[in-house]
Amino acid sequence: MKQEQIIIFDTTLRDGEQSPGAAMTKEEKIRIARQLEKLGVNVIEAGFAAASPGDFDAIQEIARIIKNSTVCSLARASENDVRRAGEAIQPAMMHDEKNGRIHTFIATSKIHMENKLRMTEDQVVERAVQAVKWALEYTDDVEFSAEDAVRSEMDFLIRIFDAVIKAGATTINVPDTVGYSIPAPWGERMRELIARVPNSDKVVWSTHCHNDLGMAVANSLAAVMGGARQVECTINGLGERAGNASLEEIVMAIKTRNDVFNLTTRIDTTQIVPTSKLVSTITGYPVQPNKAIVGANAFAHESGIHQDGVLKHRETYEIMRAEDVGWGANKLTLGKLSGRNAFRTRLKELGIELDTEDLLNATFARFKTLADKKSEIFDEDLHALVSDEFISEATEHFKLVYLQVASITGEVPHAIITLSENGVESRAESDGGGPVDAAFKAIETMVQSGAELQLYSVNNITSGTDAQGEVTVRLSKGGRIVNGQGADTDIVVASVKAYLNALNKIQSKSERAHPQV
Repeated sequence: MKQEQIIIFDTTLRDGEQSPGAAMTKEEKIRIARQLEKLGVNVIEAGFAAASPGDFDAIQEIARIIKNSTVCSLARASENDVRRAGEAIQPAMMHDEKNGRIHTFIATSKIHMENKLRMTEDQVVERAVQAVKWALEYTDDVEFSAEDAVRSEMDFLIRIFDAVIKAGATTINVPDTVGYSIPAPWGERMRELIARVPNSDKVVWSTHCHNDLGMAVANSLAAVMGGARQVECTINGLGERAGNASLEEIVMAIKTRNDVFNLTTRIDTTQIVPTSKLVSTITGYPVQPNKAIVGANAFAHESGIHQDGVLKHRETYEIMRAEDVGWGANKLTLGKLSGRNAFRTRLKELGIELDTEDLLNATFARFKTLADKKSEIFDEDLHALVSDEFISEATEHFKLVYLQVASITGEVPHAIITLSENGVESRAESDGGGPVDAAFKAIETMVQSGAELQLYSVNNITSGTDAQGEVTVRLSKGGRIVNGQGADTDIVVASVKAYLNALNKIQSKSERAHPQV
């Protein structure tokens, strides 16, 4: 008997991007979208078309490129939002009329309707129905979400869902927008809605859970047990506040506990770890080592009893195989003697396309330099190289020219730095609590940014003492929060690159505000 398939709706590029400082450039969104397609995601929510011209352009380009996943744009229940979404997804309709979706939403809880929308129940229903009708002018694939459904009255949810299904909505999403629910009542709410909403069998029921109480995955799976057949999630659980339901945990729970769910997905699970690492590299949000599935320790065993058991029979302590989710399958078969064509081919296999020969040449030069420093090159190294090259191409206001640091036992660490600011070089030096602190203070002596350092995070891209260090620096200034990234085999150099990247974003205002503001 063929198993029913769960639709995996990935919103990393929209809800995930709402994490502070995680906003992505168009090129970065395209790279992630290509990898999500390779992963086998059914629906890619590529952004919020009405949020900004940049978001509109990114959605439109993703819709043009992606052929094997449905490309979706979010839209509030307003005519301008829906029409911008419809225009953005049009290139997807050229591949297949089923490849473009509009996802429209309006709040349905009393607290939202009275305090945010200032609308009556009748007005909210009327607006929701109208939004669905506007969306149907562009695509037959229309999803409707009842924002804050977790705190909405059941009778009103039934009323509005009935109305939008009659209007032509094909997917009904029930979101726990504020992460308030717990699994048992959330599963029961889904079950009751499906039982009581007229024509519920004519639509796909979906759930979208936030992780404020740490139960986004559990709530999502409870909704699946209650009849939901689409789960909205993100890579690494990325998302605003405490994040969203984690795609990798949802998928592997359904696969590993198939005896319970008796369902399947079309996800190629061997692409989970590469996708996780790409999203982490681009957004600057490192994955915690003990994160399920994709954390560095997810398949590590420290206890002697556990080690002995695994050596004798893997399934004594491992319920999944590391290789099934993509661990250990990412070594690059290139070295310092590899040519440009082999390099270009491997980039293409990873879904990375460099637009110009100059960009390819610059990235290849970086690869050669890295290959001289490292005995083994991994796919993650390539992603970091490309990210680094896009950073230097896009933001040239501040550029590192020279760095010298001294850290000697019993002496105060000292840094000397030369920066280029719009082509004009300046030099400064400073002491600090450590070489990185000294380097940052020397930079501030020159730039005097007035920015507040909110986060400094170091993560090794691959294993080994010769691994590249990936540094994330989060700066805040005037209400704006930006993430800067840098990678290098020298961790101090990587730190300075990350700090300058963040300063360049503040300077250029390239990182936009919260998508829903």
